[in-house]
Amino acid sequence: MTSAVVKRLQAVGLTEWEARAYLALLDEAPSSGYAVAKRSGVPTSKIYQVLDSLVGKGAVHVTRGGTTLYRALEPQELVERMRGQAADRIDAAESALTDYTRRGADGSAAIWDLQGETEILERARRLIRSAGRRIMMEVWQADAALLHADVENAAARGVEVIVVAYGDPGYPFAQVYPHPSTDEVTAGLGGRWLVVSADSSEVVAGIVSTGAESRAAWTSHPALVVPVTELIAHDIYKLEMLAARGPELEADFGPGLIRLRERFAHSAQRRPDDEAPPAPAAAERS
Repeated sequence: MTSAVVKRLQAVGLTEWEARAYLALLDEAPSSGYAVAKRSGVPTSKIYQVLDSLVGKGAVHVTRGGTTLYRALEPQELVERMRGQAADRIDAAESALTDYTRRGADGSAAIWDLQGETEILERARRLIRSAGRRIMMEVWQADAALLHADVENAAARGVEVIVVAYGDPGYPFAQVYPHPSTDEVTAGLGGRWLVVSADSSEVVAGIVSTGAESRAAWTSHPALVVPVTELIAHDIYKLEMLAARGPELEADFGPGLIRLRERFAHSAQRRPDDEAPPAPAAAERS
């Protein structure tokens, strides 16, 4: 049994001798270094070096007086200390790696191809978790629930969350702009799209409604981050204008500006000699 516990402790950062000395102190403490060496099997010539290392790691307390005595930290306290230290190391590594990958010889970044709904949503979650100032999103109701917890947590830590929503996302903690004619937009785009911009410095954008065939791009390259973020902003401008001047605009361009979408839809096929759609007649605007 002792051997199995020693191996477990080695797996979380103690050496074999440190693990044996710690277990010996759990069996009997306080103890002198000599007594720990006898119970643990650690050579007497090495025991004080081992115990000093355990003290440095916070696994053992020491009292110095006439006789130096050692006492093991309680197991639960040791585990919590190790867990906290591991989390700190992981956070530091994550920060260092993020800084490293965002650097480039020319200041630019790669554009990564994400494949499959699961990978796209996971990358979107990571962007949302990393945001420090503002998140701008375009999301369909069916996908909003999958990001709900991360978006809510971002809002709770003070991040501004602005959402163009196709359907009700259920985000009371965000500034939500409902987009009209969701079904028509979905049909025109060929499915549900997800766009997330974090701090105007990193984006994920693509289609998420085709399962394993879903595709998206992820990048911090400013040549894409800026226009993608601006596209979200321009949708918001349009929705603000609709809210303020809806009847007048819809008289000219149809419900939810559908005639504009039909005219400029990415799937529209027009020959060079096609006539442009006529401008709305004055009678139509009256």
